[in-house]
Amino acid sequence: MNEGLNTATVAKIVKPGFDAITGLLSAENIEKLISQALSRGGEFAEVYAEYSVVNGLSLEENKIRQAQSGITQGIGIRVINGEKTGYAYSERFEMADLLHAAKTASMIADGAGRANHKLNLRSVDVPNNSPIKIYPDEIEVKQRADLLWRANKAAFDEDKRVYQVEGSLWDAMKVVLIANSDGLFAADQRIMLRFNVMTLVEDNGNKQIGRHGGGGRIGFEYFDRMTPELFAKEAVRTATVMLRAQEAPAGPQTVVLGNGWAGVLLHESVGHGLEADFNRKETSLFAGKIGQRVASELVSVVDDGTLPHLRGSINIDDEGEPGARKMLIENGILKGYMVDKLNGKLMGLESTGSGRRESYRYFPVPRMTNTFMTAGEHDPEEIMKSVKKGFYAKTFGGGQVDISNGQFVFQVTEGYMIEDGQITYPVKGANLIGSGPEILQRVVMVGKDLEYDTGVGTCGKDGQGVPVGVGMPTCKISEMTVGGTRV
Repeated sequence: MNEGLNTATVAKIVKPGFDAITGLLSAENIEKLISQALSRGGEFAEVYAEYSVVNGLSLEENKIRQAQSGITQGIGIRVINGEKTGYAYSERFEMADLLHAAKTASMIADGAGRANHKLNLRSVDVPNNSPIKIYPDEIEVKQRADLLWRANKAAFDEDKRVYQVEGSLWDAMKVVLIANSDGLFAADQRIMLRFNVMTLVEDNGNKQIGRHGGGGRIGFEYFDRMTPELFAKEAVRTATVMLRAQEAPAGPQTVVLGNGWAGVLLHESVGHGLEADFNRKETSLFAGKIGQRVASELVSVVDDGTLPHLRGSINIDDEGEPGARKMLIENGILKGYMVDKLNGKLMGLESTGSGRRESYRYFPVPRMTNTFMTAGEHDPEEIMKSVKKGFYAKTFGGGQVDISNGQFVFQVTEGYMIEDGQITYPVKGANLIGSGPEILQRVVMVGKDLEYDTGVGTCGKDGQGVPVGVGMPTCKISEMTVGGTRV
């Protein structure tokens, strides 16, 4: 059973910042800020406070190139009035500055205010979905550097064609406090870690790059099972595979999507279209289609913020709502959207714990957490053997999507041809092109091997980036357009 989070537990994590926030945001001061925020008649007001410590270390050309540590802090105040949002923030923890921010946010409304708004704050019992064993502040700089040196050595030892290695290690410890005019008061700790390795290889003038990374809502115990050597060897493998890659053939083909990171295609081509704001504004092709078939009956899609230690996991969202498991598509039928407070109020829906923001500088919008297709009934080997001739997309790079029609283009960073049910040669220069809903209708086999990504995803929306996770079992698409460099 997970240990719950409360103000005492959180205070142990980043005590100086926690003391600074809680010392300022007493119940009395929160009440003053909420009253000022509602002074012109807003319907809802919220105070969001954040204090975080971020550490980074990087290695390049057999040297530790950069070591840094930084602190960020701020308090944002939001006022909602109908469909309109007023938002202001301060990086100074002085009451006069915060009252000025609250007054600025209140300007979104223009009417009779609620002077001296009385609050009955109730503390929310926050679950601890991702317990930490070894906190970042327990690890010395030398220990961090040793992890990078181990990856560096392992990469050079793995293959003599490696001529450059780069590595980075980042961690963050964040404390947030959230209070609103409905009386909610919640405190949360957020630990994040990420490790990356990039290798460059060369063979007779042919140069290729390989990358591998991982992390999540986890402490430094992560390296007990995911060693620096594993990251380095995988980065070398992906680089050396590309040394023998041939030009990708173009045209409609049967496509098999690999498990794990291939879920980024689902995230982009379908996930954003299921966020509540796009559906309220009817700019998503999924607007008004709850209860309708939008995919093959083999397809079920879930967004789950409660999965332990995944990068997109949350204890509470950035509005104080608990993380949740949300069935978006079930056996091909659209079941619901990802909903925040504002869009939920306007659409007559309950929040699904999907209100997320990059930091105190932004107000929350509906966002994904960990989005994935659930496992099916086919063995991955059976799926591969069913393909006479086709394309296997193992991992992806960047992509572009139009949520109004689901049209997407994704770069395949590791792909192979399939011939007579066997994976044959690797290819380069491949893209997958299509429409998310159309592709979901063409899913004909789904594997038992659901896997989540290693913890590297960041999702951008409205100028904000938040950590997310994706997942996918091996999946067969009857036909998809492969954009390549030869016919």
